[in-house]
Parts: sequence; C-alpha cells; structure tokens
Amino acid sequence: MDNKETNEERIPYLEAKGITHDYNRNIRALEKVDFKAYTNEIVGLIGDNGAGKSTLVKIISGVINPTYGEIYVKGEKANFKSSKDAMNKGIETIAQDMNLIETMDIMRNIYCGREECGNFGLLKLNEMRKHAMKILEEKVTIEGIRSPKQIVANLSGGQKQSVAIARAMFFKKKMLLLDEPTSALSVRETHAFLNHLLELKKQGMSLVLVTHNIFHAYKVADRFAVLRHGKKIADVKKEDTTIDDLTELIVGSKLSLDA
Repeated sequence: MDNKETNEERIPYLEAKGITHDYNRNIRALEKVDFKAYTNEIVGLIGDNGAGKSTLVKIISGVINPTYGEIYVKGEKANFKSSKDAMNKGIETIAQDMNLIETMDIMRNIYCGREECGNFGLLKLNEMRKHAMKILEEKVTIEGIRSPKQIVANLSGGQKQSVAIARAMFFKKKMLLLDEPTSALSVRETHAFLNHLLELKKQGMSLVLVTHNIFHAYKVADRFAVLRHGKKIADVKKEDTTIDDLTELIVGSKLSLDA
C-alpha cells in the first residue's frame, strides 16, 4: 500500500475560498474563485490577459481586500489588511517589476525596510553584505553576481529576479507568488529561472507561477488553476492535461474542467 500523503489529505499552505472582487461596484474582476496551494508544490495560475490573475494575486498578497470570500493560511483564517500582514504569514510576492529599487545595491534591496542595526541605531553594513552574498551563493546561484555592492540597475533581468528571490529566501518565506516572472528574461535566463523554481520546491516552498505563457508553466507546474473572465474554470493536475487542453481552456473552446 502506498502511504504517501496526497494533496487532498493535507492542509494547504494557502487556501482562498469564494473570492469575489468588484471594482467600482460595476466591474466584477473575480467571481467565487476557490484557490489552494500546498507546500512542495508549484501551481500554474494561468489565463489570458484580463482573466483576473493579477487581482487574485493582489488579494492573496494583501494588497487589496476581496469584496467577498475568505483566506486561510495553514488551515487558520487570515485577515490581510496589508501586504505586510501577508509577509508576516510567510507569503512573498515577486511582481513583474520585482519591487526592486534600481538605484540601490543588492544588499540594500534585500534588506530594504528590514535593516539590521547595532548600538545607537548604526547599520550593520558589513554583516548585512556578508549575509546577502551568502544566500546569493548558496540559495540563488546565478552567473554574474560577484558582490552585494553591485547596483541593481546594472543587472540583467535574470539577475534581478535572483535578488528578489534571495530577499524572500533570506527572510524565511514559505510561499512565493511570482507574477509573470519570465516576461523580461532571455531564453537562457528563463531556463535557469524555471530550474531554480524546481529547486525551491524541493526545499519545501509553495510556489504560484502566474503567467499567460503556458509553455513555461507546463515545464515546472504540478497543477494548473485556469481563470477565464474572472472565474476559475479548471483545476487540474499536470498528468491529467496537455498544453493543447490548457490552451483550449484559456481561449474558450473547451468546457470547464475541475479536478
């Protein structure tokens, strides 16, 4: 008998129930969307532009509040009034612009808002640089980053992604929401980035890959949640679907599929 615990038997790291969101009372961006993500799992949150993906991410990450619906973290109801509340629950969002300050160096970006201070409020610059470089070398390996003093504006798209992920890893985040993370990456950087997501999964993280690029999602995701016109029309495991099936779901030529 196989005693391996299935997702259905585990408590999701994050679960959103009945999420509905209206903009200006007359624009419904999401309608009764259920969504869950487990540890050691990559979920592909996919759909065309305007499907509601970004709105759902903003709600999960505490940026906006849903009109209706509830969010649970590890089985306990959560009330996110801000992104800081979500971060305190171990949820970090890496947006398309990566939330980096390009005029600052790598170390400053990793510690921004969470700097370490010593006596008299003086910053522990040497310690922060040492710790920043350690995590870049051990957890987020990528070519070209030689020093935590490098200015972010001079980094490539893949290197910037590494800095954003390093920030989440350094502060022990358990869940990463990645909103269109490959949109500014080269082919080589995209390949390296997707492989890195698989490594983060092995380390026990819960990852949500938000993208309209089905090919990128299909390479790494264990499961897919498909949104169309603000509704979730499919929740299906990778082994139970194909790229063609997912494409048909997104464009509307295939009936909804809920696993």
